[in-house]
Amino acid sequence: MGRGVAKRTTIAGVAVTMVAAAGITFALVGRSSDAAAQASLTVKLPPVAGDRIYASPLARGRPIVVIDAGHGGRDPGATSLSGEIREKQLTLALAQALRDELVKRGRVRVAMTRDDDRYLTLDDRTAVARRLNAAIFVSIHVDSAANPLARGASVYSLSDVASDSEAAALAARENAESARGPRAGTAEAMLADLAMRSQMSASADLASRLVNKAAGRVELRPNPHRFAAFHVLRRADAPAVLFEAGYLSNVDDELLLRDPAERSKMVLALAQAIEADVAAHAHR
Repeated sequence: MGRGVAKRTTIAGVAVTMVAAAGITFALVGRSSDAAAQASLTVKLPPVAGDRIYASPLARGRPIVVIDAGHGGRDPGATSLSGEIREKQLTLALAQALRDELVKRGRVRVAMTRDDDRYLTLDDRTAVARRLNAAIFVSIHVDSAANPLARGASVYSLSDVASDSEAAALAARENAESARGPRAGTAEAMLADLAMRSQMSASADLASRLVNKAAGRVELRPNPHRFAAFHVLRRADAPAVLFEAGYLSNVDDELLLRDPAERSKMVLALAQAIEADVAAHAHR
């Protein structure tokens, strides 16, 4: 009887020891797994640079145009009135169509900030233009407004003073991630300001060409050329415009933007304006 109790006590002790050891092992493994998971989450991989150049053989050595499809990834942009499509989908479709049209025409080379559904910061986007010493930067967006009757495309070029309150509000939304520039009063800031004045003038010229090419074939807003202090235009270091293709909050614009045939009219106007701008600068 005593031996039986002693034996059971010994077995129980061994079992408790084994359970405790297993618990310690599990805890160590769990901690190691957690540590590994935390380490894997903190590894920051560099973004894939959008530096692929698209061009026909005839375009060797020609100026580079960077096309920026607005939004992407975790930033969907505006949602259509029907709820069936997001801004990031339409901007990518327009950007890819514009790339293909420009490559087919063979007068420029093309790069894209994104060619898939990925998130990019504003600085990621403009860095592509700076790395490639781009001749032109075109950022494509689709608008949305509280007024369901608002519709039509518009073109924005860079200015320190907004053309109207709506342009100022749009720039404020798009500039949510903007970085600060050189400190005012420094030599760097003064040189940057001189360069920026030239860039603003060239961007306004590009916007005017785009409006002229689009008139009569694309639904435009009243006074379609507008101005605002867009960070993505300021940091491109090239003549740059932001093209708003229409309003997803308007039923007619949504139908138009979802129609590839209608989008092709916008694409053609953009391509012709870009080529005209490149040719104008080539002859100066």
